[in-house]
Amino acid sequence: MKLSGNTILITGGSAGIGLAFAERFIKAGNKVIVCGRRESALQNAKEKFPSLITHVSNLDNESERAALFEWVTSNHPEVNVLVNNAGIQQRFNVLKADAKNNWNYFNKEIITNIEAPFHLSMLFAPYFAEKEGAAIINVTSGLAFTPFAIAPIYSATKAALHSFTMSLRHQLSDTSVEVIEVAPPAVNTDLGGAGLHTHGEPLDAFADGIFKGLEEGEQEIGYGTSVERLRMPRDKVDEYVENMYNAMKNTIE
Repeated sequence: MKLSGNTILITGGSAGIGLAFAERFIKAGNKVIVCGRRESALQNAKEKFPSLITHVSNLDNESERAALFEWVTSNHPEVNVLVNNAGIQQRFNVLKADAKNNWNYFNKEIITNIEAPFHLSMLFAPYFAEKEGAAIINVTSGLAFTPFAIAPIYSATKAALHSFTMSLRHQLSDTSVEVIEVAPPAVNTDLGGAGLHTHGEPLDAFADGIFKGLEEGEQEIGYGTSVERLRMPRDKVDEYVENMYNAMKNTIE
């Protein structure tokens, strides 16, 4: 995709990976819109980057996703890039999860990580297909390929988004819309809670690496440990997953 002259919508763009992408897109000469649930977080982001356009939207709600599409296309009809970045991660032991009384908590992860990006992609794809150049960028995870057993729903949702992205790429292959997958490794953000990813890749180095992949025209972009995992043989996947689980299982007991 071309990296300048776009109008870009980034979901979950008020902090972490989303905001790091927003910063780089702005510096590259793009108009950037970010949405999120919390107005205070969006305001903080705008204070850092005054040209940022912000919009409060709860993507867990179908009507709000439709309203976001209508607001963006009405107020910024030149929009031509969607970055499905919003996501949440929950770590838990299925034997202690109390799914009988607490399913809404777990279902929120499914809605945010699967339903929202699926719906937004399907809303924007026909709109983008009428443009000279456009892109849908879905942020999955290295865990789409090597599931993290203590975050089972998160891993499964990212695997689903990976599969959806592959299908979307084929369906849009005869249009002007590029479909790109970004599969991060662990990155030092507050995903899942503060302090859980301090061992992860530095955010700025990660974001710079992803932008290098965009510049080189890659359709699936990993970084650090996720690069190998994108094409890891099944036997190695099994070994990798077991080792990760054994190293971390005590954190959910």
